[in-house]
Amino acid sequence: MKEIIKTENAPAAIGAYSQAVKADKFIFVSGQLGIDPVNKKFKGETVEEQTEQALENAKAILAEKGYTLDDVVKTTVLLDDIDDFKKMNEIYAQFFTQECPARAAFEVANLPLRAKVEIELIAYK
Repeated sequence: MKEIIKTENAPAAIGAYSQAVKADKFIFVSGQLGIDPVNKKFKGETVEEQTEQALENAKAILAEKGYTLDDVVKTTVLLDDIDDFKKMNEIYAQFFTQECPARAAFEVANLPLRAKVEIELIAYK
């Protein structure tokens, strides 16, 4: 059985997908951009600002079901420029300070709304 997760504390989906789906003890969080859920604009133009907001959005989605970033087992990071990896990683490391989840990071040709970064998560509790 699956359950759709939706919160006003993160940006609404910009397409035909859900913010997240809970399946048994797993939560699959769709890729999050660095968009502020209040003003619906990018938090800033830098990869650091967008990474921070993307992870804050993911935290808000997880919190809807009582999960935290400590429950995350896998992330995927999509960057519009792999040369931004180090800058992204410095912010990412502030959110995952203990046992870090498995992760993959890729450069892609383009991201929705011309974002600098998109981050998806899988959590388990």
